[in-house]
Amino acid sequence: MAAEPAIMSLQGVARAFGGIQAVDGCTFDVRPRLITGLIGPNGAGKTTVFNLITGFLSADRGSIRFQGRELLGLAPHQVERLGVVRTFQHLRLWSKMSVLENVLLGCATPVGENVFSLFLRAGAVRAEENRTRARAMEVLNFFGLADRARELAEDLAYPEQKLLSMARIFATDAPVMLLDEPTSGLDGESLRRIVPMVRRLVEHGKTVLLIEHNMELISELSDEVVFLHQGRVLAAGPPAGITRDPALTEIYFGV
Repeated sequence: MAAEPAIMSLQGVARAFGGIQAVDGCTFDVRPRLITGLIGPNGAGKTTVFNLITGFLSADRGSIRFQGRELLGLAPHQVERLGVVRTFQHLRLWSKMSVLENVLLGCATPVGENVFSLFLRAGAVRAEENRTRARAMEVLNFFGLADRARELAEDLAYPEQKLLSMARIFATDAPVMLLDEPTSGLDGESLRRIVPMVRRLVEHGKTVLLIEHNMELISELSDEVVFLHQGRVLAAGPPAGITRDPALTEIYFGV
């Protein structure tokens, strides 16, 4: 069976900071409803690639197309509206808001966006608010956080904050989720909670692009792996072929 066409493609993407070429002609595809692992040593350009895809940085050249639409040149909120969302290494939660409120921010509420509808369509606004709240609770239940809905985000344990950061972008219904080191800083018990959740995202129709430093987890989670070094793609393919390649592991571990 032929592989499905890519849902997102990077072609010749480059970005320099002064004299440092952070991303240099980066080219790879992300296929739908799969987990693509983005790996490489520190400084390889992984987070810069995420920032370029999601509009937090502009590219010097190249193209990033998502479902046929060019992403380069768009602002982050425009990229999100098209259907590409992300988490961050530093979680960027609304710490003084409740867990439920954090997820509500990710839920679309189109009826309430027009100020006149607050007066002319009050009933529709209330109905939409109820649907949005119900949707947010469904998302929290999916991530095992429903019983923490009224607590402040800052009061969650760190692994639960990781889950909340994923729940917030899952609530947008965007088809592509970029996860920036979702397991960093977690102990073994927490990993057993987070790792299956990443796989469940794909089971629910999501496409995942994942930055991860743990090679075992990359092998366990990823359907495909892209290996970056000095901003260039050195290899791409099934995880076994990438993580067991002696030349690549020598670069990765610096030995």
